[in-house]
Amino acid sequence: MKTRVVILGAGFGGLELATTLSEELGEDVEVTLIDKADSFVFGYSKLDVLFGRTTLAAVSLPYAEIAKPSVRFLQETIVAIDPEARTVRTNAAVHKADILVIALGADYDFDATPGLAEATEFYSVGGAQRLSSLLPDFKQGRVVVGVCGAPFKCPPAPSEAALLMHDHLSTRGVRADCEITFVLPLGTPVPPSPDTSRALEAAFSERDIEFVAGRRVSSVDAARGVATLDDGSELPYDLFLGVPKHRAPDVVIESGMTEDGYIPVDSATLQTRYPAVYAVGDVSTAGVPKAGVFAEGAARVVAASLIATIRGGEQPPPYDGIGICYIEFGAGRIGRVEVDFLSGPKPTGAFGEPSAALAADKQNFGSTRRARWFGR
Repeated sequence: MKTRVVILGAGFGGLELATTLSEELGEDVEVTLIDKADSFVFGYSKLDVLFGRTTLAAVSLPYAEIAKPSVRFLQETIVAIDPEARTVRTNAAVHKADILVIALGADYDFDATPGLAEATEFYSVGGAQRLSSLLPDFKQGRVVVGVCGAPFKCPPAPSEAALLMHDHLSTRGVRADCEITFVLPLGTPVPPSPDTSRALEAAFSERDIEFVAGRRVSSVDAARGVATLDDGSELPYDLFLGVPKHRAPDVVIESGMTEDGYIPVDSATLQTRYPAVYAVGDVSTAGVPKAGVFAEGAARVVAASLIATIRGGEQPPPYDGIGICYIEFGAGRIGRVEVDFLSGPKPTGAFGEPSAALAADKQNFGSTRRARWFGR
């Protein structure tokens, strides 16, 4: 009998897990990969869409292109998860798993921030597209990049948005008529790496970007053009780039698997409290940031564990929580931070200075995964 592995969510974690199981186990496994979307988009591509550097069609990778032995992709909407029975019900069928992996990521909780649903945000694909249509007409006033809660996906992305907004306005010759304010609930842009945070704060200062640390946007009044912070102060704006508060998808919360909004897991193995049920990526609390590269690393650990179980062999080393994030500083220069969250007594981060060479590294990061997951 083939081992039935059902993977919910086709992001970094789901794609890497399905690919590895297909490569290593072949006919010994039956992988079902389920996602409600028809295509995959790298998170960083939303900034490219936002600032008009590309189109959504150009950066969308259709799941229909997945052609891997023993992997079946289903575009279905998950409506119920029973972790005890390892059964998943979708809008089209019921799927029974020997091993169930939750990789559904984090959803945006617009209702958690009053007024945000009527305002503009750039973290969803639709939000980035909407803002991209507004930018050409924006010529003067204050831009506010505002984070509504932590943790949030791709921790450097709001910093990148502020820096790229500076470039965008400068290129159009209207920067002198505009202000940029960046509101972040964290004390520094990248807490595990002081060097990275210092470099970003210096970049903000050089570009006359106001950085408001340790504050979050608690409500938005789009009609008045005002963002209220959690200390009660008001921040008028003419263009708002919001980052919504995150939480696990409703179907995950309704399954009873979550605590404080996310699925608790063993950080070393990514196992949940339910036998043969794992959770990887943004949907879980593994002690790492909510970023694709960490979901990918966690998926490799789960894959190695499943391979050892099915084929026989030693279990893999524990998940180390190490990942690399690229950070756009503008003007074609990209920095890099390598962070280690789990192998030492506390998280650490090593910073690579922004350069054109690292821009090539980032391109390679994307191209290797497009090739591996989609055969492009």
